[in-house]
Amino acid sequence: MIDSWFLIVNPSAGNKNFNNSWNLIQKLLKKEKISYDFAFTLYNKHEILLVNNALKKGYRKLISVGGDGTLHHVVNGIMTQRYIKTLDIKVAVIPLGTGNDWIKTYTIPNSIKESIKILKLGNTRLQDIGCLHLDSGKKEFFNNLAGIGYNAYVINKLQLLKKLGPISFLLTGLYSLLFYKKLSYDIYIKKQKKRVKCLMILFGICKYSGGGLQITKNPSPNDGFLDITIVKDFSFFELICNIHKLYNGTIVEHKKIENYKVKEIKILQQKKEKSFIEGDGELIGQGSLKVSIIPEALFFIIP
Repeated sequence: MIDSWFLIVNPSAGNKNFNNSWNLIQKLLKKEKISYDFAFTLYNKHEILLVNNALKKGYRKLISVGGDGTLHHVVNGIMTQRYIKTLDIKVAVIPLGTGNDWIKTYTIPNSIKESIKILKLGNTRLQDIGCLHLDSGKKEFFNNLAGIGYNAYVINKLQLLKKLGPISFLLTGLYSLLFYKKLSYDIYIKKQKKRVKCLMILFGICKYSGGGLQITKNPSPNDGFLDITIVKDFSFFELICNIHKLYNGTIVEHKKIENYKVKEIKILQQKKEKSFIEGDGELIGQGSLKVSIIPEALFFIIP
């Protein structure tokens, strides 16, 4: 086993000057006498291969250098490999992305310098990991929040405005609401079936998404449950009037929102037109799915 940290670095993450950020990271790691090796991602989902290669070589401590998407793919690399137990691996984050929603739950500052201080302290916490089982047979893991419907539709439209940073999700969301067509789903939850026409269904593990939005009621990273939010028929006007509640978390008390705590949920779509599915802000696929939770699956470095 190699005792050094292995950095998986996404040079395309965020809007900052990457060269300056990377030079600062190396300088601070050297100053703190933290031993490390690294590799840059060269294409989408390259993190998965880099994780596999690092684990094969004997690394057990990984650092995701990038945003929520980079961490998502690092987690998927860990959860899909078959070399070692996931509990033998530690994961840290040095944030470079635009949203960086996962770090907000743990009050990790969006700062290279502060995140390296946290890395040096080495405190760990076990966290649950969610699993999306698509009807195509594909599996995808998520560490923050996933969903089907409108939120995934927004992510599909997000690319043009992503350079604006966290506010890009809100702007794209408002624009997309004018065109998004709500669909009906058969939802199997707590041994019951219910048919609902809704805007979106969210599956939360951590607290924040979409650049700081709080749309799940009481998520906990290690309670062994998915925090489910079913958002019904919100109009454009209603969303405008409730923007502040999206950010302070009180939106979950709205009469058009249902909340549940479950270990598993199954969602079947009723029409040929298939909703998009997302996990941690990454598009996963379309169609029906089952979502489950893997309790205390992975160690993360936190303050």
